[in-house]
Amino acid sequence: MKQIIGIILLLFNNLLAQTIEPTEQNALINIEVTDFKQNAHPNEQIWLISKKTSKKYFVKTDQKGKGKILLPEGDTYDIEYRDFMEQQNYSTITIPDQPGAYTYELKIKFEPAKTYVLKNVHFETGKASLTASSYTALNQLVEAMKAKPTLVIEIAGHTDNVGTYETNLQLSQARAETVRNYLISKGIAAERIIAKGYADTQPIATNETEQGRAKNRRTEVRIIKE
Repeated sequence: MKQIIGIILLLFNNLLAQTIEPTEQNALINIEVTDFKQNAHPNEQIWLISKKTSKKYFVKTDQKGKGKILLPEGDTYDIEYRDFMEQQNYSTITIPDQPGAYTYELKIKFEPAKTYVLKNVHFETGKASLTASSYTALNQLVEAMKAKPTLVIEIAGHTDNVGTYETNLQLSQARAETVRNYLISKGIAAERIIAKGYADTQPIATNETEQGRAKNRRTEVRIIKE
């Protein structure tokens, strides 16, 4: 039975591969995503957005960092990629409208960031309880983790310098563990997430103003293993 299923899948995959061919109206775009050392980026999400119609075309790279897509000719496309959780503009590509079937090579190079501040993830004052507005960003993190199944991260909790170091350390650790537990509850394997509190030892702004203290009260995602 397994052999029959394997043959069916092979035939299905071959059929799909045969359909990705350039035509008079649609050019074939071969996409390759690497870092600046030519290391492949698997499971990267790439969007090509039509300047004419605003239609979005999506590609996800395979384990070799490659993907392919058909794009209508006679248009210019904005290229965007998802740098873990954040959408980034890359460049544009113009596909001329000319007779014949054409294939183009698109090479995208970028170095993913290793640390991300979780925007709009907040806690009740002095507590490790998430506010209701935090779940949108956390759910995006869940989806990002599912898109990159080999990723291992650290959830780093940070506070301002109000209060004692011991209290802030306990609070930052508890908040990091709250985020970790939420991710686990959504199906992310526990061994892929480390929770660590840093209290006020790693400020990114002054603690002399409320604006600075607000920036220091943050939750970060740090990439441990890709």
